[in-house]
Amino acid sequence: MLDYTHEDWKSRAAGLSFRGQAFIDGKFVDATSGKTFDSINPATGAVLTQVAECDEEDINRAVAAGRAAFEDGRWSRMAPGDRKAVMLKLVDLIRDNLEEMALLDSLDMGKLVTDAATIDAPGSAHFFQWYAETIDKVYDEVAPTGPGDLALVKRVPLGVIGAVTPWNFPLDMATWKAAAALAAGNSVVLKPAEQSPLSALRLAELAAEAGVPDGVFNVVPGFGVTAGKALGLHMDVDCLAFTGSTAIGKMFMQYSGESNLKQVWPETGGKSPNLIFADCEDLDSAADMAAFGIFFNQGEVCSANSRLYVERSVKDAFVEKLIARAQAMQPGDPLDPASKMGAIVDEKQTKGIMRFVEEGKKTANLVTGGERITLDGKGCFVQPTIFDDVDHDNPLARDEIFGPVLSVIPFDTEDQAVTMANDSVYGLAASVWTDNLSRACRVSDKLMAGTVSVNTVDALSAMTPFGGMKQSGFGRDLSLHSLEKYTALKTTWIKYKA
Repeated sequence: MLDYTHEDWKSRAAGLSFRGQAFIDGKFVDATSGKTFDSINPATGAVLTQVAECDEEDINRAVAAGRAAFEDGRWSRMAPGDRKAVMLKLVDLIRDNLEEMALLDSLDMGKLVTDAATIDAPGSAHFFQWYAETIDKVYDEVAPTGPGDLALVKRVPLGVIGAVTPWNFPLDMATWKAAAALAAGNSVVLKPAEQSPLSALRLAELAAEAGVPDGVFNVVPGFGVTAGKALGLHMDVDCLAFTGSTAIGKMFMQYSGESNLKQVWPETGGKSPNLIFADCEDLDSAADMAAFGIFFNQGEVCSANSRLYVERSVKDAFVEKLIARAQAMQPGDPLDPASKMGAIVDEKQTKGIMRFVEEGKKTANLVTGGERITLDGKGCFVQPTIFDDVDHDNPLARDEIFGPVLSVIPFDTEDQAVTMANDSVYGLAASVWTDNLSRACRVSDKLMAGTVSVNTVDALSAMTPFGGMKQSGFGRDLSLHSLEKYTALKTTWIKYKA
């Protein structure tokens, strides 16, 4: 795939077929209502396929299937080695279908197919493999007791996990939730974002082919106000894992209180700061990664480094470096390997980004970008945009724009930089650039963020937890800590004759 041309990708895209039905209890089925909605390619405006518009009745069917599968033990009590083998088979199938999975996400939400083929789809296989390998390697506990007592402490699956995932990384976000939940022995009901359901539906088909039993992994596409709400309010869902906006995360917390007090694990908004100190010796690398940190995936990243704090003595020179990099990252056809940015997910998101940009032109110094463009008169594309000398209280520096818009803010002292960086309702991620080890440690300790990347941006791994503080949510995806969301501690106390 790495040597595919633009024409190669277009030819392969033209040959795709799309699954649009819901996947419930091991079968593709229409929504009970018979309703569908269009899946639209944001780069062209073309309708890809019609997708089942599921609602409360379909959620009920999926949850019932998940509960039945959990209770009869077809997955929850499967021998660890057997469950691991099934998940590893799924890994092989994802890798066998990388090209298709990459194209589905690129066509569905506008990301560069080269990124989907080299990052997203391989990442999905990697994370499923990583969690498959935990199944027979994570041990339970024996508590210290006196003679005649044996206290066993086990992590047991919760039951039915509801997962609501966003449109910016459709396959990977579905994987982050499902891989850990399935590895722990749960059933899963996944509601993918209505803007990008196609890869999740194909993932369900591959899971069934791998041997995941009927009812264990269900995918129910639909809208948040119907299917998402029904999942959040369902009395037989034991846990709800969510990635998306802070406002919707708060709604899921309310749904929990209104229903069965299910656990809710939100990973929500972000407005991540990137601090550039003058003692960073490689400002070119810092500029490269600052551009990557905001323009990768068209800026549609919850942890995007959208607030750039630069020490005043190097600020002007650094901004010039950024302008050059932004101007070299103009959007183009997501299927063209020469493109540096793809399309914004849909018309609504594009208009929302441009409202921020137009208001920003009145209050800050626009130094590059700032325009919506089209390709052959079509598509949702926004230029990489940089505002300089942004006031710290400007909405450009406060609100999550979720697009390729960077706010540059100068600072004079370390304390000032840290204070401004922490002065946000969000706390998902942060970056620090310095060659002073003491400063790196000191500033990292002070920043209120779930992940602090030093001399890089947005560092993550299957081995490290990902999640936020403050209104960026709580709980963690990735790493062994993710299993804690989908399990409960159960103590079995045995009295015996000593």
